[in-house]
Amino acid sequence: METATKSPVMIYTEQTPNPESLKFVTNKMLYRGTADFRTPDLATDWSPLANELFKLPYVKGVYICNNFVTLTKEMNYQWEDVMLKGKEFIKDYVEAGKTIINEGFEEAQAKLEAESTGIEYTGDEVELVKKIKELINTYVKPAVEMDGGNIEFKSFNKGVVSVILQGSCSGCPSSTVTLKSGIEGMLKRMVPQVTEVVAEMG
Repeated sequence: METATKSPVMIYTEQTPNPESLKFVTNKMLYRGTADFRTPDLATDWSPLANELFKLPYVKGVYICNNFVTLTKEMNYQWEDVMLKGKEFIKDYVEAGKTIINEGFEEAQAKLEAESTGIEYTGDEVELVKKIKELINTYVKPAVEMDGGNIEFKSFNKGVVSVILQGSCSGCPSSTVTLKSGIEGMLKRMVPQVTEVVAEMG
């Protein structure tokens, strides 16, 4: 009888535009989707990995997406002092095959999102919102993910598109520039009804 050999977990780090965030990229799929943990409370409920990471004194935020984890650190720590520890921790955790995100997380988040906006779209708005979401998901999201972050459509109201920035994008100085020059410009061109794009930190 053959025993399946586990392929070793490879992990490397990538800089993000936000100096306080670092992207830890693995050769394994960790979670199909995006999971942003700003507080230990949410992590306790939904992500054993994020929950463990929050126990490290320098971890301020954990963002898990596809094959990477973006850690946002507390200001009083330097990456050169904590990067290797973070790398080893994530590598050992993934290698041990422990749970990354609990079942049902996506459904719970979607429900919360629907409750928080409370906006019902009617008539032409339904198609507009569909188009805006598609543009964000196709053109903006992949680029933002490369930087260790995420962008989610939140709402469309009287020409204003609200988006949520997560992961390394949240609180990043260059994200405002990207938002205004890149995303707003593209959406205005493609959807003339859009007058402005505003961001909320996720």
